[in-house]
Amino acid sequence: MKPIPVLVIAKNVFLESIRDRILYLVGLFAILLLTASVMLPYVSAGAEDKITLDLGLAGMAVLGLVVSIFIGTGLVNKEIEKRTVLVLIAKPVSRMEFIIGKHLGLSGVLAVLMTLLGAIYLGVLAFNGIEYPLNSVLLAILFMFFETVLIVAVAMLFGVFTSSLLATLLTFAVYLVGHLSQDIVALGQLSDSPSVQRVTNAMYLVLPDLERLNLRNEAIYGMELLPQPLELLEHGVYALLYTALLLTISVGIFSRRQF
Repeated sequence: MKPIPVLVIAKNVFLESIRDRILYLVGLFAILLLTASVMLPYVSAGAEDKITLDLGLAGMAVLGLVVSIFIGTGLVNKEIEKRTVLVLIAKPVSRMEFIIGKHLGLSGVLAVLMTLLGAIYLGVLAFNGIEYPLNSVLLAILFMFFETVLIVAVAMLFGVFTSSLLATLLTFAVYLVGHLSQDIVALGQLSDSPSVQRVTNAMYLVLPDLERLNLRNEAIYGMELLPQPLELLEHGVYALLYTALLLTISVGIFSRRQF
């Protein structure tokens, strides 16, 4: 049976990323979280349970972001800079298959990474006898994965037409603004200038609203703070559709590039 190009590319990205010692981050996370859980009772004045819950989720989000940005920006850009892309596009592989395969491969790495980090996190909570709302925590981790997948698409979009350094900076900027987009709109509404309001509204429409995918506070304080199931579904679909849109734009730009 003839191999499917998208799956072949995805497999190669997955194996290459694993060889790049991505999973060493899992060990680092485990060491830091265990160390924090031991030290916190001495410095947290009785709030160590909430701090451990928050610290673990924050650590997962940071590691996921690091992998998404620093590997995502190089998925296409490194191939272009090293001219290895010439070999790939000379084969019976479309540029759409190339982009989608790269994204699926790193998404697979992130799925494994989030699963392992989540298992360590829950294990540390159980070891320390910390009570937590399991369903809320699992939902927070799932939506954290959706966010990293979306950020990979952002990183690949910039990596298609800019240098690795600039793509990294632009992706990080999108991440920051994406978590502040609702505040930016609120700030624009406080302004008396229609121009400012148009700019802030345009930013909200164009840039991803990443706060939709941030359920860390709900995971810490319980299920009663979670959005309704339909709203959660809308947020998940929003992340997937936005990711698909970014990949479509990336394919369009990559298809027009001459090598």
